[in-house]
Amino acid sequence: MWDFLTEHWRDGVEIIILAALAYHGYLFFRATRGARILTGLLVLLLSLALISLLLELSVISSLLQRFSVFLAIALVIIFQPELRRVLAELGSSRIFSFNRPDPEALDVLMEAMQQLSSHRCGALFALKRGIDLKPYTESGVELDAVITPELITTIFQPKTSLHDGGAIIDQGRISAAGCVFPVSQRDIQDRAIGLRHRAGMGISEETDAIALVVSEETGALSLCYQGKLEHDLEPAELRQRINEILNEGSADKAAAPEKEGGHELGSSI
Repeated sequence: MWDFLTEHWRDGVEIIILAALAYHGYLFFRATRGARILTGLLVLLLSLALISLLLELSVISSLLQRFSVFLAIALVIIFQPELRRVLAELGSSRIFSFNRPDPEALDVLMEAMQQLSSHRCGALFALKRGIDLKPYTESGVELDAVITPELITTIFQPKTSLHDGGAIIDQGRISAAGCVFPVSQRDIQDRAIGLRHRAGMGISEETDAIALVVSEETGALSLCYQGKLEHDLEPAELRQRINEILNEGSADKAAAPEKEGGHELGSSI
């Protein structure tokens, strides 16, 4: 037994790594639009392969072998948004971030969101973290203004020209408003989830930003992070979730020396 383990321990390590990658890949892609396409494609290929094997259909078998060469390219095209998001998250790792949250900016933002919620005014915010949001900033109107409840409620009044887009918050200021965010293509069964929520999910899929949404229909507060939507949160719950996201991994970084110019959301807002 010891000789067998000594000789084949690398095989066991490879199996564990591949199983972990397959499992986390399944968790990541299962709610995406491309997951159904991939499922249908695999069912079709397996069915054709089984039929050609049982009936000895040489032409179909040859075509399937040639088609497998292009399958990898097809998967890259199908899952392009998801792959871009994975690479963006890896590239914006917060291992080297040491900045602290700004509680005062969060308090002002929470106050403004509660006012919008009470008046049923829809709103969408993207809180910048490590990944630059300049491409989305350029799609709106640059403001570079201090966050105040009065300014935020004015921007998202239904009669204003900026209320349909999203506002980007960076370094304790509203850097731009009326911005166009990418819309998530994930399958969502809840009819209460509208375009504004999908835009919040989209920006959190494409970047490492945290999106905050105020529903125009119900006034519900929602948070989008890493493409996942947490819907209908109480103000205290929303603030707690933001703090949890901001403080992720802070215990591991407590002993590290602080640096200037980090990209943690805490200083960004």
